[in-house]
Amino acid sequence: MSKRTPGLYRRPRAGGSHEWHIDKCIRGYGRLCESTGTDDEEEAKRYLEQRLKEIRNAVTYGVRPKRTFRQAATKYLETYKDKPGISRQATAVKDLDPFIGDKWIDTIYNETFEPYIKARRNPPEPSPGERRRRPHRIGTVNRNLGVARRILNCCARLWRHEETGLTWLLQAPLIQLLEDPDARPPYPIDWNEQRLLLEELVPHLQKMALFMVNTGLRDQELCSLRWNWERHVPELDSNGIKRSVFLLPRRRNKNKQPRVVMLNDVAQSIIESVRGEHPEHVFTWVNPEGVRNRVGRLRNSGWIRARHRAAARYPAEFGEPAPKGFEHLRVHDLRHTFGRRLRAAGVSKEDRKDLLGHKSRDVTTDYSAAELLSLLEAVNRITQSRNSPAPTLLRLVA
Repeated sequence: MSKRTPGLYRRPRAGGSHEWHIDKCIRGYGRLCESTGTDDEEEAKRYLEQRLKEIRNAVTYGVRPKRTFRQAATKYLETYKDKPGISRQATAVKDLDPFIGDKWIDTIYNETFEPYIKARRNPPEPSPGERRRRPHRIGTVNRNLGVARRILNCCARLWRHEETGLTWLLQAPLIQLLEDPDARPPYPIDWNEQRLLLEELVPHLQKMALFMVNTGLRDQELCSLRWNWERHVPELDSNGIKRSVFLLPRRRNKNKQPRVVMLNDVAQSIIESVRGEHPEHVFTWVNPEGVRNRVGRLRNSGWIRARHRAAARYPAEFGEPAPKGFEHLRVHDLRHTFGRRLRAAGVSKEDRKDLLGHKSRDVTTDYSAAELLSLLEAVNRITQSRNSPAPTLLRLVA
C-alpha cells in the first residue's frame, strides 16, 4: 500500500466516480484548494508537485505560473459572458483551440498562428465520410485573430496572480492581421435597390430590414429589441399617431452607452403592425412547429436567398449587372444606408451621432421634449428625401 501524500484527498463525484483534490496550507501563500482533475493517484501526486513548484517560484522569485491559452480563453469567456457578441467570440475560441489551446501563453507569438491560418484558408482534403470544410474568408480569420489578441492583452494588462501581483503575461505579443485585397467598402443602397430587396424578403424579415434602414439599429440591437424598452412620449404625438421611442440599456449597446431609438413614421407603423404578436420580443417569427420565437439574427438563410434572388433580378430591373456590393449585400449596409440618407437630408453631425448611437464623450442621457422633437424631425427627413431631385451621382467602387 502506497504512503499517503499530505494534502491529497480522494473525493466522490457525480456518477459514482472519484477524484483527487488538493487541500493544503502553504507557508507564505495560504491555503491551496483545487481539484487535480484525475482519479489516478500517481498523476495527482505529480500535479500537486508541479503546483507546489509553481507557487514556490512565484512567492520566492516572482516567477509567473504557467498558463495555457485554453485556460486564458476560459477565463475570458467566463469574465465577459454577459458581453454583447460573446457567442461569436466563443466560436472563435473553439476554432482556434485545436491549434493553440495547449500552448503556454508566454510561448505564443505572431508566427504561432501560421498553421491555423494555413489550415483555415486552405482546408485539407477530407477523409472518406467527412464533410468538406469551407475555407475561411480573410475577414473571418482576422476576427478570430482579434479575439486571440484581446485574450492575450488581458493576460498582459489585466489579470494578475493573487500570490505575486504579477500579470499572467509579461507582454502581449504583436499579432498582425491579414491584408484583405477583396475587402469591399460599405454599400448604402438606393431607394430602387431597397424596393428590390424588400420584395424578395419574407414578411417578418422584410419588416426587420425596413425598420433597420429607418432607425440605423445594429443587427443584435434589432433582434434583441424588447417591448419593456418602449416609452410613449405624448409630446411627440401628431396627426393621430401615438409616438414612442425605445430606450436601449447600456449593456445592449456596442459602445456601452445608453441610447434612445427614434422612430420616424415608417418605423412607428412597423411597431404598430407587430404589436401584440409576442409578450416580450418585438421582432419574432413562427417556426415550423407553430411556435412564435425571437429572430436570432437578420442575416440568416432567408436573407441570403433573398439577396441572391434580388441580385438575379437586378439586370432586368435596371438594365445593368448587379454591383458586387449588392450581390454580397450585408445586413450592416442597411445601417450605412440610414446614415447616408441622414447626411443627404442635411441632418447635422451631432444629430447623426445621436440617431446612430455612435460613441461620444458628450453622450446625452436626458432629453427634453424639444430635443426629442428635433431628433424626430431629423429622422423623418430620410423618408421625405425619397422624392429629392438629388440622386446618387457617384458611387466609389473598390
